[in-house]
Amino acid sequence: AHTGDEYDGVDRVEMSCGHAVDPENLKLWCLQLIKQGKYTLHCPAEVKGKKCGAQWLYPEVRRCTQLSDSEQQEFEQGLAQAAMRRYCNLKVCPGCRSLVERKDPAELRVHCTVCCTIRGVPYDFCWQCMQAWKGPMLSSNRCGNEDCRDPILHILATCATKDLPDSSIQGCPSIRACPECGLLIEHKERCKYVTCSRCDTKFCFACLETAQACEAAKPASWFKRCAKPLAPRQSHVPVWSP
Repeated sequence: AHTGDEYDGVDRVEMSCGHAVDPENLKLWCLQLIKQGKYTLHCPAEVKGKKCGAQWLYPEVRRCTQLSDSEQQEFEQGLAQAAMRRYCNLKVCPGCRSLVERKDPAELRVHCTVCCTIRGVPYDFCWQCMQAWKGPMLSSNRCGNEDCRDPILHILATCATKDLPDSSIQGCPSIRACPECGLLIEHKERCKYVTCSRCDTKFCFACLETAQACEAAKPASWFKRCAKPLAPRQSHVPVWSP
């Protein structure tokens, strides 16, 4: 439903939560959420200091913003990719470029049914190095390819270090894996606390504790330095299990 505004003359639309919003602002807000890796869209309105947070379904947003064909494609691709990152253990098969889900998070050898259908012979690849499988039938460590290594651990071991702004924390790795789900996150903000776009965990980039635990351990000066020492480079990444 459309609703006018007697003060600025903007033709707003009323959302299912009851709040009215300018369609263009609605579109920009939802695009911002998608670029942050969110797979749900919610109302940002504040009433008496409390955020609404009601979820908007995509068909409602599409209808109220009157998205163009290209914008609709951008929205749908972004939402689909964000949902896959959160709920699925998916990668692109190196043999046929189709999406393949890993059924067992502890197993590196993955079978591609599409390749099997196309080639007429079984095709397995390594989840770690993304090459055709070599070596033993089963392995949770590495396959038989000489250059097989965990790319995530390699990034964590070799990324640059930085001094965290507005703190006395120096030499912190610039990339961390979320301690809850393992998603790689690069530090770009001024605050030492970051929020994972996949699992919504808010944690300290320095000590790797949750933001709540880090603050509680040093309530008077948590922003300058953590109660715990700077966590070393991570050598283990948790497996995401939504």
